[in-house]
Amino acid sequence: MRTSRTGDTPRSPRRRRAPRTPLLAAFLAMTVAVAGFVGLTSAGTARGDVPPAPGWNLQWSDDFNGGNGAPPSAANWQIDTGHGYPGGPGNWGTGEIQNYTANAQNLSLDGNGNLKITPLRDGAGNWTSARVETKRADFKAPAGGTLRIEGRIQMPNVTGAAAAGYWPAFWALGAPYRGNYWNWPAIGEFDIMENVNGINSVWAVLHCGVNPGGPCNETTGLGANRPCPGASCQSAFHTYRFEWDRSSSPNALRWYVDDQLYHTVTQNQLDATTWANMTEHAGYFILLNVAIGGAFPDALGGPTPTPATVPGRPMLVDYVGVWTRGGSGPTDPPTDPPSGSSQLYARTGGGLGDAAGSGANATLTSAGGANRDGTPTNPQVFTSGGITRAYNGGATQFDLLVDAGTAVGNGQQVRVSYDRTGDGAWDRTETYLYFATDPVSGFEHYTQARGLKASTGSHGDLVNGKVRIEVWNAIGNGASTLGIGNQSVVRIPYG
Repeated sequence: MRTSRTGDTPRSPRRRRAPRTPLLAAFLAMTVAVAGFVGLTSAGTARGDVPPAPGWNLQWSDDFNGGNGAPPSAANWQIDTGHGYPGGPGNWGTGEIQNYTANAQNLSLDGNGNLKITPLRDGAGNWTSARVETKRADFKAPAGGTLRIEGRIQMPNVTGAAAAGYWPAFWALGAPYRGNYWNWPAIGEFDIMENVNGINSVWAVLHCGVNPGGPCNETTGLGANRPCPGASCQSAFHTYRFEWDRSSSPNALRWYVDDQLYHTVTQNQLDATTWANMTEHAGYFILLNVAIGGAFPDALGGPTPTPATVPGRPMLVDYVGVWTRGGSGPTDPPTDPPSGSSQLYARTGGGLGDAAGSGANATLTSAGGANRDGTPTNPQVFTSGGITRAYNGGATQFDLLVDAGTAVGNGQQVRVSYDRTGDGAWDRTETYLYFATDPVSGFEHYTQARGLKASTGSHGDLVNGKVRIEVWNAIGNGASTLGIGNQSVVRIPYG
């Protein structure tokens, strides 16, 4: 196994040590035991939308509609590049060998309603591929309710020797991992779909606790696998779903393929501290990637890749959706602002709420010396939904607390968007002129008085509508700070 560190230092997500023979045997035995199972297949072309889920409330989704070669939505996704996070373990901590890029050849929409992630190899034998993660990192089961994360995916359509080293995945990581990169596996990882080497099997894995060993048997994790129902995983689309159920006692984590349950972990299988460390934080962000090589594919057929491995076989993602059911909490549809109130506060976790939270700070990443004027780039995003209010004929107002410290030449910018019916289409967007902060430490007030730079669409009544604000650095070479919780507020012209 190739690793970035040795000893008992917490390691990076999805690391696999070569499974001991009994564990590998158990996996393969499970595969054989259910190999004859035939069920309904989800084979077919992209749906072009996110399907309804009766009894569930859709919180976030992307159906990847767009032109052939276009990148995925910058409002929904951020693109990971290189061989690891800055300051994190090399080769993403898993031994994978590819270089992740933002190039359209590796990452793009296919024009048919799918996201396409394609691993490629150049003439010198160097591999490239792609990995994306959601901007939002607050996906969490509401208290007393259930979270559902689902994607309809076709794994790379390659098998046998030609597939050696392919490692597609659809997974989620605990929010505290962002910016730390050494707190895994305590913050939790839910592998909703993993596959290696073109094997007709889907793996579901929970990572938690400490590494090595611990209650989740790291670095292997608590996992199960099975063949895809009907058509193979590689030859057809299948629907992969994860549920985090806080409505039951004990709480439970469940994994499905094409609505068929095949793995469950319950709260009483783990000690209280381990469970709390992976559940009592802001929530999770979602990732999609295709790695090449690494500890997991090596363990089941390595070393990988080999000269026989064929490049250019993409993973296709039809949609990703997040739903909740029951309970209460920040991922449930937010309640309407109370009568007479139009104030929404930017809150920790990416929400907009009518009640102020505890004071906190959010970091706006540097513009890197480029001109980002008018184009949200690595923005902090805050969203509120489920709002039914009448348009009062007024205009948007806001008061954002921003600070660039002692940096010179920094400017922050905001875009406010309104989805009047909650259908995912932003009917009205307003981009304001950026605010040039001074080089003196301390918050300044950025308000609508700076003026509009551009706007599209028109206002109208909100019926189960949404409001979103995006804040980013438009110019400069330094990071900035945005005050949230009880500090930055937007006043919507409704009520």
